[in-house]
Amino acid sequence: MRMPRTSLRPPRPSKVQLVALAALLATLTLAGCGRRGGFLGGQAAGSATPAGQKTTSAMTVTTATIRNQSVTRTVEATGSIQPWQEVIIGPEVGGYRVAAVLVDVGDHVKRGQTLVKLSADMLDAEVASRRAALRSAEARAANADAALRRGQAVQATGALSKANLDSLAADQISARAQVETSRSDLATSELRLKYTQVTAPDDGIITTRTVSVGQIAQTGAELMRMLRQGRVEWRAEVPESRLGQIRAGQAVSITSSDGSVIEGKVRTVAPTVAVNNRTALVYVDIRSGAARPGSFAHGSISVDSGEAMLVPVTSVVLQDGYSYVFVVKSGDVVERRPIKTANVHGDGIEIVSGVKPGEVVAVKGSGFLKDGDVVKVVPEAAP
Repeated sequence: MRMPRTSLRPPRPSKVQLVALAALLATLTLAGCGRRGGFLGGQAAGSATPAGQKTTSAMTVTTATIRNQSVTRTVEATGSIQPWQEVIIGPEVGGYRVAAVLVDVGDHVKRGQTLVKLSADMLDAEVASRRAALRSAEARAANADAALRRGQAVQATGALSKANLDSLAADQISARAQVETSRSDLATSELRLKYTQVTAPDDGIITTRTVSVGQIAQTGAELMRMLRQGRVEWRAEVPESRLGQIRAGQAVSITSSDGSVIEGKVRTVAPTVAVNNRTALVYVDIRSGAARPGSFAHGSISVDSGEAMLVPVTSVVLQDGYSYVFVVKSGDVVERRPIKTANVHGDGIEIVSGVKPGEVVAVKGSGFLKDGDVVKVVPEAAP
């Protein structure tokens, strides 16, 4: 029995299989090229830099040597310039028309100088009437005195009773009292007449004026204000932590908003501390310079003097809320050193602890350093 003939030829691949095979070959070709290129590139890089060698560049810095210097320690503060005393000027009599205003804002006045005149016609007439009433009372008192003397002269003869003599004595007392009353009324009217001229209570400078000619002045109403004796003061707001260093008589240097420097002296320190900002007022008498009340100023109160370690301000680096300097050691290696600072003196800052005189610190470029860095030192900067 004959078996059917079978073909041993493998089946022909489909089009999908051919496309997949072509894609696989292309991927393998690209991967092989990448490996050859990477290998050759690695050899090129290795030939440029020997294996195990690290290439570094030292940071260029300037340095300064820590030295002890004589300094004046200060307390910095801000505040406003205020009048030492501002006097409110008003009339002591009311209901009278303002007849004349003799000064204006900015005028310098002397004690007792007339500033404002009120109309005095009614008071002139009142004074004249009071004087006439006094003369009449004095005449009645003189008549009472004479009647009493006559009564005393005839009393011994029995022509005048004791009761009549007592009546004459009472009339004399009443007449004298009327004289005193009339004299007091006259003095009151004369004083009111005097008060129609409003005068300066002290030397000073007129700062404001609210009075005008023709208005009716009222007793105690403000007519103008005066800067007494032309004196002003700086009221500095000082933190409570620094109050213990401030004493009366200490010198103060004040810088106004326009840049001018004003000299002053501490007069007193307020006995209380403000609850809202924990500062106290320090009252400073201004001794020289032009200062306008109401202006803002910054000042330095000199509280102490002595030796201090100074470094340039730019050498101090703030990191994580602490202050550091980079001390340059042997081999130009820097060491980060924590420090405690105090006052600033010009371009230098006082160091309280953390370093010693004679040590060298990095200045320019210190903000980019890390502990243990190697630096290249250029000529030293002055502290």
